[in-house]
Amino acid sequence: MELQQVLKERRTVRRFSQTPVPDEELRALLDAGRLASCARNDQRLRYTVVRTPELVNRIFTFTAWAGSVTPRRDPVPGMTAPTAFIVVTGKKEEASSPLLQTDCGAAIQTIQLAAWEKGIGCCWMGAIDRQAIHSLLELPGDCAILYIIALGYAAEKPVHDDIDDPGKVKYYLDDNDLLHVPKLTVDAIASWK
Repeated sequence: MELQQVLKERRTVRRFSQTPVPDEELRALLDAGRLASCARNDQRLRYTVVRTPELVNRIFTFTAWAGSVTPRRDPVPGMTAPTAFIVVTGKKEEASSPLLQTDCGAAIQTIQLAAWEKGIGCCWMGAIDRQAIHSLLELPGDCAILYIIALGYAAEKPVHDDIDDPGKVKYYLDDNDLLHVPKLTVDAIASWK
């Protein structure tokens, strides 16, 4: 798949098939993330891959989904919920560092693009109970959860709509339960000098 096509088609997925993502595919996603740009090449991010059904289901209880289309897009355990999570962590004392947050964004975006190319859907999540997940995974005390990525084979294919009005960027479900994600056009976001 061409990169431009991946960029245009990749959207956040909140409905997943229940087919587990094989470890080799999860490893390939981590490999993509580790190759992303990072400040000073410090490589401070660490990852915990959660793929055992019991742990995935327990982490799921500490997540919140799609405020603009809830409850219609809330995944259902055993039916449409993710089959894996990647927990992205860093050192607690650096968690709010703009550089670490930027590194995190670059790594997660790279993971999302690599996943989409393989038919794996993702949801980059910040609306999570970090303390509960930290405890559940028995992470070290100096480790902070930055974000998690929900993963699974996509059971939906959201679309983007090109728009020019910054007041209409809220994503929505149409009458056919298709998720639309408005994206501002280049002309709407850029000035040329």
